[in-house]
Amino acid sequence: MAVTVETLEKLERRITLNLSATDINAEVEARLKKLSRTVKADGFRPGKVPMSVVAQRYGYSVQYEVMNDKLGEAFAQAAGEAQLRVAGVPSISQKDGAAEGTMAFDATFEVYPEVKIGDLATAEVERVNAEVDEAAVDRTIEILRKQRRSFAQRPAAEGAQAGDRVTIDFEGKIDGEPFAGGKAEAFQFLVGEGQMLEQFDAAVRGMKVGDSKTFPLQFPADYHGQDVAGKEADFLVTMKKIEAQHLPEVTAEFAKSLGIADGTVEALRADVRKNLEREVKFRVLARNKAAAMDALVKVAELDLPKALVDSELERLAEGARADLKARGVKDADKAPIPKEIFQPQAERRVRLGLVVAELVKANNLQAKPEQLQAHIEEMAQSYEKPAEVIRWYLSDRERMAEVEAVVIENNVTGFVLAQAKVSDKQLPFEELMSAS
Repeated sequence: MAVTVETLEKLERRITLNLSATDINAEVEARLKKLSRTVKADGFRPGKVPMSVVAQRYGYSVQYEVMNDKLGEAFAQAAGEAQLRVAGVPSISQKDGAAEGTMAFDATFEVYPEVKIGDLATAEVERVNAEVDEAAVDRTIEILRKQRRSFAQRPAAEGAQAGDRVTIDFEGKIDGEPFAGGKAEAFQFLVGEGQMLEQFDAAVRGMKVGDSKTFPLQFPADYHGQDVAGKEADFLVTMKKIEAQHLPEVTAEFAKSLGIADGTVEALRADVRKNLEREVKFRVLARNKAAAMDALVKVAELDLPKALVDSELERLAEGARADLKARGVKDADKAPIPKEIFQPQAERRVRLGLVVAELVKANNLQAKPEQLQAHIEEMAQSYEKPAEVIRWYLSDRERMAEVEAVVIENNVTGFVLAQAKVSDKQLPFEELMSAS
C-alpha cells in the first residue's frame, strides 16, 4: 500500500503507521513463552513457572519491547517505500479512531535537506604558504638546547639575569591586605621567559641573593585571577637563590644525544628542517582547508535539520564535560553546561557536513586506497618506528575511518581551490607557527 507523506514545515514530515493488534498480541505471547523457559520464581522449578505468573511479572515490559520493535520495523518500511532520507529519530504518538483490530500511530520526523551548491567560481579564497628558512632552523635548535640546559649557582656578587633560574619568597598585598595566591616561599621561575608578569620579571632582574625589594605591580584587566584583575598590588620579594643556565654547544656530541644517527651538526640541521617542513605542510593545509570550507559553505543553500543540530549540541556538551573531567573538575559529568553556547558551532558543523557530503557525492571525491596509504605513510614519518605506526592504523577500522575523513576533506579542499578565485599569500614562518 502506498505511503502517504504529509509535509508539515520545511524538513518536517509525518506519516501514519498502522499495526495489527493481533500481530502484537501474538508476538507478546511468543516472547513470554520463550521467557518462561528460563525465568525463575520462588516455589517453581526452572521452566515450570506458569504463564500467568510470567505474564504478570513481565507482560508490560515485553509488550513495550514488542511495540517498539514493531513500530521501528513499520517506520523503516514506510520510509523506505516513500524513499525518504530520515534525519534523526522520529517522534511517535498514538492516534485515536483506528480501525477495529488495528493501532494507528503518527510518526513525525525530519528528512535530509536538498543541498544546492552555487557557482564555486564566484567564491574567493586566500591560500597561504610558508617556508622554513635558516632562522627557523636556528630557533628550533635553540629550543632543543634549552630543553637540555643545566643550572649552576651564580656567584654571590652577581645579580639575576635573563635565563637564570631564581628561587624567591614573595608576598603581595592590595590596599594593605593579603590576597589569595599572592604569597609563596621558595618559588622558582626562569627570568625573561614569560613565566611571570612583565613587571614582576623586570623587578627581580639585578637582585642578588639576600636582597629584598618592594615594588608596585598592576594586574592586567584580563588577568585570569578575576579577584585581582585590573588592581594594583604591592609585592615584597626576597631573593633566596640564583642559578645561571648553561646551554650545551651545538656539536656532533649534541647531535648524537638527539638521536641523529649520522652524528654531525649538518645532519642535525637537516633533520630539524625536515621536521619543520612537515609541520609547516600540515599547518598550511589546515589553514587552506578552513578557508576552502568557509568558501564552500557561503555558496551553499540548505535548511538545517533540527534533529541533527540537537544531536551535535549534545556531543559538544558531552565533549565539554569530558574536558572538565580530564582537568580534574569534581562532578564534571554533572556540570550544568547550557547547550545554547554551542549553537553556532553545532549549526556550522551540521551545515558543513551536509555540504561536503553533497560535493563528494556529486564529484566523486571519495578517498581512494592509494590516498589512504600515502596519508598514513606521511603521518608515520614523524615517529621513530614508522612501520609500526602504519600497522597500528591499518589494523583498526575506526582509525582508518578517521584517516578516510581527513583524506576526503583534503580532496574537497583541492576541488574548491581548483574552482574558486584564489589569491596567494606568503606567511612568515613565525606567524604560521604561532597561530592557534
